[in-house]
Amino acid sequence: MNLQSLFPITLSSHWRDAKTCPLSESLQHWLLDPNSLTARLKAHCQQFRVELLGQQVEPCHANDTFAGITAGEAVLVREVLLYCDEKPQVFARSLLPLSSLTGAEQALANLGTQSLGQVLFNNPSLQRQAIEVAEFDKHSTVVKLADDLHLDTKHTLWGRRSIFILENKPLMVAEVFLPDAFAYQQDDQLGLSDA
Repeated sequence: MNLQSLFPITLSSHWRDAKTCPLSESLQHWLLDPNSLTARLKAHCQQFRVELLGQQVEPCHANDTFAGITAGEAVLVREVLLYCDEKPQVFARSLLPLSSLTGAEQALANLGTQSLGQVLFNNPSLQRQAIEVAEFDKHSTVVKLADDLHLDTKHTLWGRRSIFILENKPLMVAEVFLPDAFAYQQDDQLGLSDA
């Protein structure tokens, strides 16, 4: 299937503080980890790769607004899948305001299949603001993506988003763990060991 035909997938949900959510300890460790998700995924597999689903400039939608990014502002929307050993682990959606893509940060508009996270976490000026989390049920566009990937969605999917400040320029990254992601497998394994 041509996954690029699904772009843009978007992420309409109610984002909130993780403290208000019923998260298992294992899922909390993945959702609230302030470090590079790319680096963490690479540590769990032999082969890591990024598949670019699409990238385009559009006005920021109201449900994508976040501290430092306003509705209607021109943003570069980038959506990718992160794979570990050819298994899709994470759907990621990034919003890069055009006002942030100046100077050295212009390179962020031309990453192709390079991981945005790897680039961000290699920059010493990087600051990450608070992480918000959200649930995605069977009616969400990201679960439709999981279905198209032939992943069995037996549970609600969880995602996170936060604003990164790079050289005093904001950008937003949201990541949703797909059905077979390590974040859920650890929960299943913990459940089995406790039985």
